[in-house]
Amino acid sequence: MPGLKSPPDAPPLRITVSEPPSQNPPRTPNKKLPSPSPSRSKASPARSAKKPPPDSPNPDDSSLDNPDLGPFLLKLARDTIASGEGPTKALDYAIRAAKSFERCAVEGEPSLDLAMSLHVLAAIYCSLGRFDEAVPVLERAIQVPDVERGSDHALAAFSGHMQLGDTYSMLGQVEKSIGCYEEGLKIQIQTLGETDARVGETCRYLAEAHVQAMQFDKAEELCKKTLEIHHAHSEPASLEEAADRRLMALVCEAKGDYETALEHLVLASMAMIANGQENEVAAIDVSIGNIYMSLCRFDEAVFSYQKALTVFKSSKGENHPQVASVFVRLADLYHRTGKFRESKSYCENALRIFAKPVPGTTAEEIAGGLTEISAIYESVDEPEEALKLLQEAMKLLEDKPGQQSTIAGIEARMGVMFYILGRYEEARKSFESAVAKLRASGERKSAFFGVVLNQMGLACVQLFKIDEAGELFEEARAILEQECGPCHQDTLGVYSNLAATYDAMGRVEDAIEILEYVIKLREEKLGIANPDFEDEKNRLAELLKEAGRSRNRKAKKSLENLIDPNSTRTTKKEGTKKWGGPLIPIKSFPGESGLNSRHATRETTPLLLLVDNFA
Repeated sequence: MPGLKSPPDAPPLRITVSEPPSQNPPRTPNKKLPSPSPSRSKASPARSAKKPPPDSPNPDDSSLDNPDLGPFLLKLARDTIASGEGPTKALDYAIRAAKSFERCAVEGEPSLDLAMSLHVLAAIYCSLGRFDEAVPVLERAIQVPDVERGSDHALAAFSGHMQLGDTYSMLGQVEKSIGCYEEGLKIQIQTLGETDARVGETCRYLAEAHVQAMQFDKAEELCKKTLEIHHAHSEPASLEEAADRRLMALVCEAKGDYETALEHLVLASMAMIANGQENEVAAIDVSIGNIYMSLCRFDEAVFSYQKALTVFKSSKGENHPQVASVFVRLADLYHRTGKFRESKSYCENALRIFAKPVPGTTAEEIAGGLTEISAIYESVDEPEEALKLLQEAMKLLEDKPGQQSTIAGIEARMGVMFYILGRYEEARKSFESAVAKLRASGERKSAFFGVVLNQMGLACVQLFKIDEAGELFEEARAILEQECGPCHQDTLGVYSNLAATYDAMGRVEDAIEILEYVIKLREEKLGIANPDFEDEKNRLAELLKEAGRSRNRKAKKSLENLIDPNSTRTTKKEGTKKWGGPLIPIKSFPGESGLNSRHATRETTPLLLLVDNFA
């Protein structure tokens, strides 16, 4: 990980997690674990003959009081991993080493050997996939060093916070992960100053974490700081600057500032060309093509994609996943421009590559490609095929650590497909699973989480679970009001659904209150030209007219109007009007548009697009 300088004579621990790079290249959180701090202790050759042999790792606990035993056991742990015997045996050595260092520590004096051994122990737990057990070990490790005692203690504290952040990231707990990275950055700045090049690397690392959490304003601020630091320390058009600009372009694209994103990508490409990084230039060309497509400059997008395709084919081979990824982008482009035959051909080419991946292809690469292709199939009215691809993608990621947020995004998309197909119980279960994962990962306050709650509420409506739907819509409203504001189209869509649900539950006064609020927003801030304005006024007038009547007949009528007329549990009555279901999928349902009542049908922000961004 980017950080403080470790002692020059420290031997690295070779275990099955990544080693710290010598030149601090950018890394993406959730994809790697940090290497533990290198050992500061070596076993003395003169004393090693007096120690227990390697095949006797479990001497009596009283022997742990021997100050020579901790370094020896730690060396055994390192040697066991290096010899290929596996991490399980090394784990026993590491546990006993940590106990020995703790027993032999001088009271009131922080032991860096103890901190280092805990880092190693946590790294072995992680290599075994036991991330939950690594967390308390690292929490103990970060309490040991005293930053005020110098750079060695600062290194131990910084490494501990960053390693703990990566471990939380692998558990899908994004907010906790970011909090640890921020603490590590504070320690690093306190020790090295704000303009040190290593601080720049950590800022970029933290910015990547904010991007994954969809916190783009914070990510942009950190990217600017990183660019300033690297501009002061690196030559013009350096690889560090190129990496910074690519991340900044990603942030600008996410915020809809496509022109600025394009400027950063062009500058990054020039830097990569100057450094002879042909494959990196091709990867940037793909990103440039994406920006051109967002700007509807389709000819320029095709040119960028074809440039990248030529390079990837010649350097990596015809069946490399990066070739398939360009095929997917071209398929999306041709779909958008109405060239469906070309789009389908590129999809099939990509699927052939993903079906027989070359050695070294990761499950994440294949799953990402399948997810993108599924969106294209859904857009051309092939939801069954789209669903199959999503199920295959999720199967690839089920056992992969750190993929809970991605799986939640896929499950949300699967819920949309089930909903489109009228399989409402399966849709509800899929949304429920996605919601549980998002709650666990700390995403319960994101706009995406609000959208998924809304969609789950719609599935509950179709299953006559009206009370549950109301609770989901209420939670979605609170989140979207906070994250998007009351005037955002997504928030207005949830208001509409909630008013319909209150009406069906017999809470007519609550429904009236919501509609009055929405109409006031449109009159004062959004304008009354929107066709929804008249629909909402008519709907409010009808509710006000009926407010004094018996609610038994009215509630039954509202419930019928809420239900999708295609549902097997109800039949559509003559003259029933439809309510548009906000946030439903990329296009209207076949023949209908989701939540039905006295509100005009409309399309709003598609859930699938938000899922794409999240995943």
